[in-house]
Amino acid sequence: MRKIITSTYVTLDGFIDNPHLWSFDYWSDEAAQYAHALLFASDILLMGRVTYEGFAAAWPGRAGADDFADRINAMDKYVVTSTLDKADWNNTTIIPSDDLIAEVTRLKEQPGGDILIYGCGQLTDALRESGLLDEYRLWVHPVSVGAGQRLFREGTKAAFTLANTETFASGLTILTYQPA
Repeated sequence: MRKIITSTYVTLDGFIDNPHLWSFDYWSDEAAQYAHALLFASDILLMGRVTYEGFAAAWPGRAGADDFADRINAMDKYVVTSTLDKADWNNTTIIPSDDLIAEVTRLKEQPGGDILIYGCGQLTDALRESGLLDEYRLWVHPVSVGAGQRLFREGTKAAFTLANTETFASGLTILTYQPA
C-alpha cells in the first residue's frame, strides 16, 4: 500500500505560510537532494485547491528547466476542491471534496510510489483524521516570523511518533512524524 506523505516548510514558531519570505537562506545542496529523492519516490501529487492554483501557475512554465520540474509536470496530479470545474495542468484530475476519503483510499490501495502533498491545511487535516495520512515531513527552518498560518489549526489535538530526523549544515532540520 502506498504511503501518503506531507512535506511542509515550517518556522521554529510553527508558521507555514509565505515560505518564500523566510526559507531561501536555508536551501542547500543537501536540501535539494532530499527534496529530489522525496519527489522521485512519489508518483502522485495530491493538492488542495490553493496549492493547485499556485503550482499550476508556476510549474508548467519551468518545463525543461530540470528533472525536478519535469517530474512534477509529468506526474499524475489530483486536486481536491469544491469550487473548480476543470483543471488545466496536464495529468490533473479533480477529486470533489465530498469524495475525498473514498477517492484517496482508492489511490492509496493501488500499486505504485508514494503520494506526496506539499503543505498542510484542510486536506492534510481530513486525511489525518481519517487515518489515511502516513507521515509529516516537517522542514523546520531556524527562523521565527511571529505571525501567520499555523502548522495546525487552532483546536487540533493529535499525537505523533518521531520516525526520523535529517539535519543539514544550513540549520534546516527535517523531522518525520507519523500519526500515533
